[in-house]
Amino acid sequence: MSSVDFEEAGHKLLKIKLEPGQEMELCVMLLECCSQERTYLRYYGLLGQRFCMINKVHQENFEKCFVQQYSMIHRLETNKLRNVAKFFAHLLGTDALPWHVLAYIRLTEEDTTSSSRIFIKILFQELSEHLGIRLLNERLTDPSMQDSYDSIFPKDNPKNTRFAINFFTSIGLGGITENLREYLKHMPRLIMQQQKAVSDSESESSGSSDSNSESESEPSSSDESDSDSNGRHKKRRSESDRKERHKKRRRD
Repeated sequence: MSSVDFEEAGHKLLKIKLEPGQEMELCVMLLECCSQERTYLRYYGLLGQRFCMINKVHQENFEKCFVQQYSMIHRLETNKLRNVAKFFAHLLGTDALPWHVLAYIRLTEEDTTSSSRIFIKILFQELSEHLGIRLLNERLTDPSMQDSYDSIFPKDNPKNTRFAINFFTSIGLGGITENLREYLKHMPRLIMQQQKAVSDSESESSGSSDSNSESESEPSSSDESDSDSNGRHKKRRSESDRKERHKKRRRD
């Protein structure tokens, strides 16, 4: 771009009259220009930040660009991949882009490739450099955002948890995995508690089914007693009838 600084470039670009729905083209163009540079230029990050702050439509479009770029990150050359990762790290670090976009990244051995792991590595290293490890850790442990970070710090099984811990430790960011380490440490006890809860619920359900079967069997026993009493009553009537007939014969 021929502008002196990002402010002049932003002013010129915003003067372009775009039809509704064409705003996405502006974001794609900016990201493409950034990726084509030999090294990352902060100029593009500042320009993207300005667009996000001015118009929420641009912010939403950059969110879509993040998802799109990550989905096809394996197609990018290493240099382009690095520039794109640093661009989005700048938007996240300045809060120009909401952090819930990180929910799209699932950090497991099966769900990542060598390219996506490089992207995640550069993204978080840049965030650490921009915010500092302490502030980055505070952002990642925000209780209101845990649903968005569960895919980066998986707790579904020990294998995925260990993979995430080892990944961040290998790139020098083991400090942001303290909560994950604590969870892994207490995971056997949590699993036992879950299994106990399941077994208790199963025993309760079986107990209720047994009580239902007993209650169903009670009417049958009463029916049997009724049939026995009816049988005895009929037997008495037949005996009395037989005696009456015998007396009648004797009189005759």
